Amino acid sequence: MNTAIIMTKNDELKIADLIKNALIEDIGDGDHTSLATVSNTEQGNVKLISKDNGILAGAEVALMVFKQVDKSTEVNILIEDGSSIVPGDTVMTISGNSLSLLSAERTALNFIQRMSGIATFTNKIYSEISDLSTKLLDTRKTTPCNRIVEKMAVRLGGGTNHRFGLYDMIMIKDNHVDFAGGISNAIISTQEYLNRIKKDIKIEIEVRNFGELDEVIKTGGIDRIMLDNFSPADLKKAVEIIGGKYETEASGGITIRSIRSYALSGVDFISVGALTHQINSLDLSLITC
Repeated sequence: MNTAIIMTKNDELKIADLIKNALIEDIGDGDHTSLATVSNTEQGNVKLISKDNGILAGAEVALMVFKQVDKSTEVNILIEDGSSIVPGDTVMTISGNSLSLLSAERTALNFIQRMSGIATFTNKIYSEISDLSTKLLDTRKTTPCNRIVEKMAVRLGGGTNHRFGLYDMIMIKDNHVDFAGGISNAIISTQEYLNRIKKDIKIEIEVRNFGELDEVIKTGGIDRIMLDNFSPADLKKAVEIIGGKYETEASGGITIRSIRSYALSGVDFISVGALTHQINSLDLSLITC
């Protein structure tokens, strides 16, 4: 597995700002343990090794952490993000001022361990449907302020990103429908709103049963239908009813054991919130060399 990730300049700026705040949180007014025990002229060499099987994600982010702490730090990435790793693999080597290495260590590990955990779990689920056309989606169930790196990790594991936030796609869910006074009202109000603010973004609407699906199809004016908590059999029937007129997405309690049965329905997308909120960090460690 090696899904290339192109980090835009805007991404780099957002991640750099995220790293800045993470370092402020960890270092505060100084790494007093290191300052008390290590000479400020001491130079060191360390390597980041894997103690786990999985998919690597976050090597580039870890590099940015070390460089933000000390620009003179030399970082050599030996295994690219998106690659499979096994216990004993050396992911990268880092050389520089020992105080800088110690101050950057935990923040760098926090990013790369969690990102690799997300990529690894995503890849396990993705592998169940990789031979099918259905795409595996993440959700907005992410760690606050860490969404950019967590969604990056999903892509490295073979998944596809859903909307990034509330601003880049309309998603009309059950509460919106209830407050709007029904499906037709919600869709019409949405179309009027987008016309009024002159914004062109996709509209997705959630349906919970065939009655709601019928109303959505009669109303039209949307791009994707989310079929929430449908059984695999009902999902297949719903996809056939929609007949390719709109994109289709399945959601609701879908697990690694059941995802293939849902994907076999021919649905375009399956969203799984657990990709980013029910994972274990991968075990990686920084040791002297």
